[in-house]
Amino acid sequence: MSLLRLTNISRVFGKLVALQNVELEMEEGRLYAVIGPNGAGKTTLFNLISGFFPATSGEIWFDGRQINRVPAADRVALGLVRTFQITEVFPELSVFENVRIGVEAEARCSTRPWPGGALIRQINERVEELLETTGLGAQAGRIVSELAHGDQRVVEVTMALSRRPKLLLLDEPTAGMGQEETAHMVRLIRDLHVRQQQSILFIEHDMDLVFGIADRITVLNYGKVLATGTPRDVAADPLVQAAYLGEAAA
Repeated sequence: MSLLRLTNISRVFGKLVALQNVELEMEEGRLYAVIGPNGAGKTTLFNLISGFFPATSGEIWFDGRQINRVPAADRVALGLVRTFQITEVFPELSVFENVRIGVEAEARCSTRPWPGGALIRQINERVEELLETTGLGAQAGRIVSELAHGDQRVVEVTMALSRRPKLLLLDEPTAGMGQEETAHMVRLIRDLHVRQQQSILFIEHDMDLVFGIADRITVLNYGKVLATGTPRDVAADPLVQAAYLGEAAA
């Protein structure tokens, strides 16, 4: 059974057709990339999957359940968690405090106004575990606004992991990063996929990165699926080469 399945998904904004009859199927355990030129509909697709606005037509299935009418917050509770192009963190708080917010939400602390000492210890241990997983342990006490951009992106990913996602959606995880920061993020994504067996669907413009780590790729162009397949198949597709890869290489 597929973890995520999109069937004939379309989204129309007035006269603009942002997505048209998009089909996508992702099995559990995949490291799956969505690529395409600017304006191809990639972020719109993520917004539909994560529930930020509804599809005009078509169906979205997650973990065996049709989720078209499920609100965004409830999709997170189901295990569908995302990051954004623009880093979404609490810059005035420490790294530890940022991640603890996610852990407390996952533990439903808002329903327990007076959490006991055992629960607090469990929460702190979970935060420390996540920080070690993503390589942020040494920076736990630092204020997030003081961190480099790449480290702030890692904080955001760590916060997403705190919700124990069945599927992690990463929207341009290396956007705005330098070479070293990009390399660190790539190592993190690989580690999460291989060691943590995390299912990941990501958008990315860095083609070397995409073809280096993804095991399956969907190419969007003008809101339509141009090709889907393994990196080798997609790279060899003449339509993809003409519409995107040739342009990117120019």
